[in-house]
Amino acid sequence: MDKKQVYPNARARKAEDPDRPVWLYGRHAVAAALTNPDRRIERLVATRNAAIWLKEQGVEATPDDLKPDAIDGMLPPGSVHQGLAAYAHPLPRHRLKEACQPAGHELRPVLVLDQITDPQNIGAIFRSAAAFGVRAIIAQERRTPVLAGALAKAAAGAIETVPLVQVVNIARSLEALKELGYACIGLAGEAESPLSQVQAEKPVALVLGAEGAGLRQLVGETCDQLACIPMAPAMESLNVSNAAAISLYELTRGQDFLSGK
Repeated sequence: MDKKQVYPNARARKAEDPDRPVWLYGRHAVAAALTNPDRRIERLVATRNAAIWLKEQGVEATPDDLKPDAIDGMLPPGSVHQGLAAYAHPLPRHRLKEACQPAGHELRPVLVLDQITDPQNIGAIFRSAAAFGVRAIIAQERRTPVLAGALAKAAAGAIETVPLVQVVNIARSLEALKELGYACIGLAGEAESPLSQVQAEKPVALVLGAEGAGLRQLVGETCDQLACIPMAPAMESLNVSNAAAISLYELTRGQDFLSGK
């Protein structure tokens, strides 16, 4: 069988099938997928230097040896693959209750993304989520890009460790999180209270809105409270992935789960 049919060029794909294998590229994204027991890899391609790098990382794999331009032809234009790409099946889907159930008195937060659709931003948010011990990320199913390509590369392997829960309705999901014991805090520039004043007596579900539009009205109204990141008047707002990183640092600093205790 023609490999072009089995491993299709991403440029030719007109519609994304959520259950179809996808291309992951970039060294850290692919290495993380290879070490994730929940991933099924259909094909692995690498340049000689990238294959050596994988071995140095302790990753056991036998990739097809290809030149960089051959890998270029398998991926979207401009993909920075670093000589490594994997055609992989999507990760198993996660349910909200199982993924977000708090463990004892641990205050690990959950992130809720309200209409954030930019793959680079979502990937960067995943990376921050992994760094600050986020239990899960919740996003609207029909607006969330596939966890592959540029998004996975920006996440630097974090999509393999932070569960993504895709839901139909964000506001109803916030109500479900409240039932699990979360305080739902919406990040909003117009809020009067700074995030530093949020009382972390129970785990926080931090809700982030799209840049410019912010939180939708019903989502904001469903939150327990709104909070802001104080900043100089000369700058109106932050990139949403930067806002996520700053907020997660504020919410989790001093928590035992970050130090492994």
